[in-house]
Amino acid sequence: MIFGFGKKDGDSRKADDEDEEQEELDYVLFQGATNGREADLGTNARLAQAGLIPAKELVTDALLRRADQLRIEPKGDRSLTQLSIDGIAYPGSRLSKQQGHAVTQMLKLLAGLDIQNRAKPQSGGLRAELQGTKYELWVVSAPVAQGAERLTVKIRNLAIAPKTPEEVGFSKELKERVREITSEKKGIFLACGGPGSGVSTTTFAILRSVDAYLYTIFVLGDLQGREIPNVTSLDKSENDSLPTTLDKAIRAEADVIYVDPPRDAETAAAVLKWQADVCFISEFPAADALSGISQFAKLVGNAKAAEGLRAVMSQRLIRLLCNKCKLAYRPNPKMLAKIGLPPETKTLYRSASLQQQKPAPGEEPPEPCEACGGTGYFGRSAIFELAEMSEELRKLVAAGAGSQEIKAQARKDNMITLQHEGLKLVVQGKTSLEELQRIFQPKK
Repeated sequence: MIFGFGKKDGDSRKADDEDEEQEELDYVLFQGATNGREADLGTNARLAQAGLIPAKELVTDALLRRADQLRIEPKGDRSLTQLSIDGIAYPGSRLSKQQGHAVTQMLKLLAGLDIQNRAKPQSGGLRAELQGTKYELWVVSAPVAQGAERLTVKIRNLAIAPKTPEEVGFSKELKERVREITSEKKGIFLACGGPGSGVSTTTFAILRSVDAYLYTIFVLGDLQGREIPNVTSLDKSENDSLPTTLDKAIRAEADVIYVDPPRDAETAAAVLKWQADVCFISEFPAADALSGISQFAKLVGNAKAAEGLRAVMSQRLIRLLCNKCKLAYRPNPKMLAKIGLPPETKTLYRSASLQQQKPAPGEEPPEPCEACGGTGYFGRSAIFELAEMSEELRKLVAAGAGSQEIKAQARKDNMITLQHEGLKLVVQGKTSLEELQRIFQPKK
């Protein structure tokens, strides 16, 4: 039994005898891989017997707890599970090495992946449904020591999954700036961030900001199961290299092209070749927008980065206060002045969970909020920063300027900053100062 879910047959009959009205938990329904490959449970009957129910138990628990990610990590003779809820990690149960392997292989099979291949990373989508709500599970396997695999399941609740730029958190001003940048049909537009930062969602929001009725858009990268409407299809073969595919797209008069992250100089060079003729949209592994500029320059060279980059964007995911239990308070005027909030701000909000940690002497802590489970937060939103390559900034990058010089110039250019966007949410009562402080703390 995993996470307390599931009963043995005898236990189930006993429970029915004791309480006929007790409802049994419905497990998640797996509804097929997004790549169309059917799971052959007949040929893999032993695996299904060992791994299907435990996999359902794990995923069901994750969905009921609003998890955005489930991870299974082999550790010696055990497999540890971990849930991420609103971006905060919570430990799960410990499985035996055999159980962890069975669940990992089962989820790979259901997601249309090759269960015989444990030496290379794989990823694929899996449709699921629980209690009438549809989900998409993005299953990612990665080899670790001694032939084992780490499995990460990224969870998207399709009922609330952001699709449009507005749903992702783009302000009207930000969407207009993105449209203006992409309408120039030149240069590279990067979205920066690490794993779990929301960078992929931001990248696709940038892509969806493009007016598809005015501009021809080609998608040449992995959409990770997402759908982008009104893109133009490209006739290509599986053996086409990136340069060959880009040549075809340019001949087809592409205005905007989405490509996979340029992780090496050769890939970046293929994109840079055409940067004067088309706007490229992609993501890039960097902590923030200004770091993205510096790291891209290291990859391709200062002069090429200065010439090719058009804009760099990054984001942070910030937890939203639970509307059922958040607490209002009157802020100190000195504190408002210190952090740059308007002096007329009369009310701010904090998480109720902060109060629950310090009950009054002799009193029991209050019951946790049913809506958020006592965390004080429910869901997340994104805040963004956008650095556009002004002429002054291009000159600094081309000259190999340091990060402080680049940062100072970007501030002079009035770049949209994460701190400014985060304070907007604080004033609106959507998040707390404590949460804003948390997301800017250096990661240990």
